[in-house]
Amino acid sequence: MGPDAADVDALVRAAQDGDRDALERLLRLQHDRIWAVCRRILASDADAADASQEAMIAVVRGLHRFDGRSSFSTWCYRVAVNASLDELRRRRRRPTLVDEEHGIAVGDGADVTTPAFDGRIGERLRLDHALAALPEEFRVPVVLRDVCDLGYAEIADVLHIPPGTVRSRIARGRAALAAALRNQDPDTDRPRDQS
Repeated sequence: MGPDAADVDALVRAAQDGDRDALERLLRLQHDRIWAVCRRILASDADAADASQEAMIAVVRGLHRFDGRSSFSTWCYRVAVNASLDELRRRRRRPTLVDEEHGIAVGDGADVTTPAFDGRIGERLRLDHALAALPEEFRVPVVLRDVCDLGYAEIADVLHIPPGTVRSRIARGRAALAAALRNQDPDTDRPRDQS
C-alpha cells in the first residue's frame, strides 16, 4: 500500500524545497504509473522507455511549477501523456521498415522473429496493435480510464477537456477498439480478409 495523499503532498513540498531524498521517493512512486501510460499509448516498450524517461525528466524540471491544484499523480499523468504524444510525433518523422511476412512495422515493439503468439502475450499484442490504430484523441482517454483507472473528472483535468467530451471519447474509443479486435486475425494481428 502506497503513501496517502498527505504523505505525497509532504514529499512534494520537501522536493520543491530541494530535498533530494523526497524527490527520489516521489519519482519511485510515480515510475510504474508513468510507464503504464506511456506503454499503452505508444504500444512499444522501446518508445515507452524513451517517453517515460522524458516524462521523469519533465517532472523533475517542472516540479517547482506544480501548484497543487490537482493531485500530484494527476499532474504526473498529464506529463506522461505529453511525453507520449511527443514520442508519437517523433516516431512519425522516423522511417519505418515493414516486415511483410508478419504485416507489422519493425521496431514497433513486437518480435518479428517469433511465430504467432498465443495466450496472454498474444492477447496483449493484439490489444497493443488495436490501441495503436486508434486516433490519439480516443486512445489517450481510453488508456487513462481503462489502464490507469482514473475517473472521468480526473481525465478531464489531465487532458484539459470537459468531462462530457471525456465520456464521449471513451465511448467512441472503446467501440472502435472492440471493432478492431473483432476484425483482427488472432494468428497474424492483421485485419481479417473481408472478402
